[in-house]
Amino acid sequence: MGGKGEGGRLPRKVYEKELFRLQAELVKLQEWVRSQGARVVVVFEGRDAAGKGSTIKRVTEYLNPRVARIVALPVPTERQRTEWYFQRYVQHLPAAGEIVLFDRSWYNRAGVERVMGYCSKQEYMRFLHQCPIFERLLVEDGILLSKYWFSVSDAEQHRRFQSRLDDPMRRWKLSPMDMESIARWEDYSRAKDEMLVHTDIPEAPWHVVESDDKRRARINMIAHLLSAVPYQEVRRPALTLPPRPPSKGYERPPRETQSYVPDHAATLTS
Repeated sequence: MGGKGEGGRLPRKVYEKELFRLQAELVKLQEWVRSQGARVVVVFEGRDAAGKGSTIKRVTEYLNPRVARIVALPVPTERQRTEWYFQRYVQHLPAAGEIVLFDRSWYNRAGVERVMGYCSKQEYMRFLHQCPIFERLLVEDGILLSKYWFSVSDAEQHRRFQSRLDDPMRRWKLSPMDMESIARWEDYSRAKDEMLVHTDIPEAPWHVVESDDKRRARINMIAHLLSAVPYQEVRRPALTLPPRPPSKGYERPPRETQSYVPDHAATLTS
């Protein structure tokens, strides 16, 4: 159901130091992906408020958004509902030299769609049959696929929901679906267990991240991802700033000819 893992909450100073070290390694991984033309897919799944989004932010904090893309798809349109289920995800898969992080993925069908009745039993069973085939095809084609399930206890999830409810800056993160997930906790647990039975395959295994302690979860997930990708440090050519050339007589137009943003900072007091 989720737990704090060994050792309790990770101290902030230890967390920040190790996070920065791991993020530096992620930059090296990015350069390797770009230079080798590798294709990396990382799937983030788990309970609502389990810490997927905050972990993705830490993963991508220092990465080039042209190399590392986050994919968080909205509810499918009426047209998309008539397509092959995996079709709208395929178009977001990486080309050479790209990393794609799915903030929820095709596993929506095995989770919220299954529990909330948004798909038929036939569609659900077809997904369980096709998903391992689909992922084997991705891996067979050379895509480096990693799948993470963020596990949080019911008590910690409730605490995080209440914290969001009390915080006007984060209240947008709550939805009626989140409220429904509280009442359907066991339904989601059963759906997750069945999903793992059918889709935890040798070519693309699931990795469970205990996330009651968000700091520990982020560190553990990033460290595991780095261990799963056979990257090496890529030497980049040395760069030096060239000297500025002498002026050729350019003069900046008068300030009054352009519209400037008002200096709001000047109104602030320390």
